[in-house]
Amino acid sequence: MSILIIDDFQEERDLLHGILHRAGFGPLLPVATAQEGLTLLGIGKRGKPGNGIDLVLMDLEMPGISGLEACEKIRMEEQLQGLPIIIITAHTAEKDIQAAYTAGATDYIRKPVIPVELLARAATALSLKQEIDARKLREQELLERTKELDHAFEQMTTLHGTVHICAKCKRVKTDGSYWQRIEDYLRRLARFTVKEAVCESCMHQAYPHLKRMP
Repeated sequence: MSILIIDDFQEERDLLHGILHRAGFGPLLPVATAQEGLTLLGIGKRGKPGNGIDLVLMDLEMPGISGLEACEKIRMEEQLQGLPIIIITAHTAEKDIQAAYTAGATDYIRKPVIPVELLARAATALSLKQEIDARKLREQELLERTKELDHAFEQMTTLHGTVHICAKCKRVKTDGSYWQRIEDYLRRLARFTVKEAVCESCMHQAYPHLKRMP
């Protein structure tokens, strides 16, 4: 799964890259500025942002756009609401941590980075991202299925065009030259139960010996 590393110090980027690479994480995308990171995420471009990035590791203090500002810009994109952002910073005062969470960070790691902590938090964040993606996929599949069912129901309950009915036997002409009983035709197209019965006029004509039902 793809990890975006944003830090303005080359040594920090190399450190994070090395720890994650040796543990088998990747692909890894190290950049020196928050603006580069936002560009890779597709923010500000036409189309849906994301570009397949599954986790962002980001410093707070950087030239140009800070980590806090970058977090806010990322969270403004609906498609990136579930993207995990781990802030990696030497600023661990309560106000700094609160500011990071308020801006949209999902976690933070203190500098200097402890490798086992970085790997554990990255693995947890990526697992969470997988669950979110799976849920979104299920929701999309359910939405598509609902649309299909709605369309099918509309087709079943709405007859379009001309319906050919035999004037004698009252059968309906369906596919090609096939003639179908009207009750079978309705069962196939309508969302209700079709029950067969005999009206009183037909009952007296066909079965005059039967008494009239009360």
